[in-house]
Amino acid sequence: MVTPWLEAFPRTVKPILEEIDSTLGLPLSQIIADGPNSMLTATENAQPAIMATSIMILRVLEQEFGFKTEERVDITLGHSLGEFAALVAGGYLAFLDALIMVRKRAEVMARSSHEACEREGGEFGMVALVCESEEHMRSLIDGIYDFLSLSSLGSKSDSAVDIPAVQQVLIANINSKNQIVLSGSIERINTLMTNLRQFGGHDPRHVRLKSDSPFHSPLMKPAEEMMKQLLYQPTESGGDIITWPGIMPCVSNVSARPFKSKDQLKDLLARQCVETVRWWSSVKYLDREEKVRRWVGIGPGKVGRNLVGKEVGMKGAIKGGGVWGITSPKEAEEVMRALDDTEQANED
Repeated sequence: MVTPWLEAFPRTVKPILEEIDSTLGLPLSQIIADGPNSMLTATENAQPAIMATSIMILRVLEQEFGFKTEERVDITLGHSLGEFAALVAGGYLAFLDALIMVRKRAEVMARSSHEACEREGGEFGMVALVCESEEHMRSLIDGIYDFLSLSSLGSKSDSAVDIPAVQQVLIANINSKNQIVLSGSIERINTLMTNLRQFGGHDPRHVRLKSDSPFHSPLMKPAEEMMKQLLYQPTESGGDIITWPGIMPCVSNVSARPFKSKDQLKDLLARQCVETVRWWSSVKYLDREEKVRRWVGIGPGKVGRNLVGKEVGMKGAIKGGGVWGITSPKEAEEVMRALDDTEQANED
């Protein structure tokens, strides 16, 4: 994830990598560059690595390409873990504070999953479901909530109150008009799928994700509690870890709307550990209400870029608009040119 950037822009990237390793007290940059893969994909390493790489790319854009984030970006959002990078880009969290927070959060998540496996046995993880259409997806979601005895879309407060967290399955992500992700006990997810086929008339395509942790589920409650402590305790200098206001609005995964206050930001960012990521609603809000026409995804992958493209169309769908992803130095050059070319274009 970092080698091409280090080779292309050593003056900017090398100090950032050194700062990351020094802050965490471990050679994360070496793990990112050289592995082994089993160490890199461990939750406690993968999450800070992804977040740090995203901000590293943003810093390269700023320092090597003259990209002025505060002038050229109107609003930020990030999918799940990406919300931390969005908060850094939006001026709400300092990069190193966010890095430490993500590492500690990931450690608690990994430990919670490990303890659940030892205590209960069985497997835990996440399964993506894909439908043919938005109509099928809405019907499927209704069927899932009926099975899980949830009172309303996106609500967790009334969910299966008599079922231990380790047995609960919840909708972790509503990603697009035809994709959601379930999280929790794999055995119970399989039971849910059987129920949907037999009684709901649904048989969506499903794919087990490469995650041994059920993110955005009740098993992550310890991570939520830890996040509350980190967000509300004073920093070493005696200040607040959250800067309010930021330099631009940032959309919450939980509410699918921009954060409205410092306290709401802290509450929703902590709750994000156990709540549904409402990505589809967030993108629809930005597209239809805020009239966003240019989208730039920054980080080591393009999942977010592709999900946005599903909803709003990819490059060239709208005059002066586009959906781009930056994962490599070459793409950085291409996207910077594309942004310049579309800067003054009028919509049809």
